[in-house]
Amino acid sequence: MKQGIHPENYRLVAFKDMSNEEVFLTKSTANTKETIEVDGEEYPLVKLEISRTSHPFYTGKAKLLDTAGRIDKFKNKYAKFKK
Repeated sequence: MKQGIHPENYRLVAFKDMSNEEVFLTKSTANTKETIEVDGEEYPLVKLEISRTSHPFYTGKAKLLDTAGRIDKFKNKYAKFKK
């Protein structure tokens, strides 16, 4: 392993999934101004849009999002090839 290329300031940081309010702790060097109290201790807070607790791949709950009728547009475009 190369010397001097890895950060030295690892600390416990709370990551919060904003879609389901799940909070988990892990070591990180992420900078943040917000804090959160977890089990009586205060930790720096990093907010996430999606994490392992809400991602469809890990939860098995896949969602089909039809944005602006893309599925209908696709079906209409390729309907002429249907046998």
